[in-house]
Amino acid sequence: MRNEILHGYLIHHRKYRERSHIVHLFTEEYGRMDGILRQMPPPQYQPITLQATGKSELKNFTQLEILNHPIFFYGDAFFSGFYLNEIVLRLCPLEEPMSETFQQYHQTLGHLQHLAEQTDPNAFLKQILRQFEHVLLQELGYALDFAVDSTQQPILADHRYQFQLNEGFIPVVHQSNATLSGQQILSMLDYEKGMEFSAEQLQLLGKLYRQMIASLLGDRPLKSRQLWIQNFQTQSN
Repeated sequence: MRNEILHGYLIHHRKYRERSHIVHLFTEEYGRMDGILRQMPPPQYQPITLQATGKSELKNFTQLEILNHPIFFYGDAFFSGFYLNEIVLRLCPLEEPMSETFQQYHQTLGHLQHLAEQTDPNAFLKQILRQFEHVLLQELGYALDFAVDSTQQPILADHRYQFQLNEGFIPVVHQSNATLSGQQILSMLDYEKGMEFSAEQLQLLGKLYRQMIASLLGDRPLKSRQLWIQNFQTQSN
């Protein structure tokens, strides 16, 4: 790769030597990319263009240009932006194009700019975060089959199921907070790509995607989620 133009966003950076930074980008062309930038990093959530050179995983980035005006997030929008960047950094493979996730990321940042204007910000936030997670997990290869259980039998509306990442929906006899109704699961069969989720679908995906993402992350929980919870507890006291 030599002087290749990239379009994307800064998702994380750290100091490297006196005047350089190691930066982690999410790009339209190559998905997540790492490299050295010998100048001050751009703000997060700002569209940027730059040039990349190098054969190793750590590229040299030059000719940085920041597009549009500065974007500042506050409150839940701030923690949501932190969450998006953290799961992109933690889950997306290096230099593997993820065009649908990139477009959903770009769209979600646009939605977060208007969070405070919503009549029900909490419901709006759940909607846009579940939509992002839905696209991300599908493009990572973790799309779920909501029609059949772990034994490849049809999901039954009046049965209960427990979800396991590597097995799917496992039929169970007893109901608990950890189980899902067949009716809930089957509600996802009505979902059309790009549309909003219903309240029932949001409830289902909130449980499923939290469990899936936690399993994929392993022993290192998300810092953004911990800070979000701490901030909520502080405001409640």
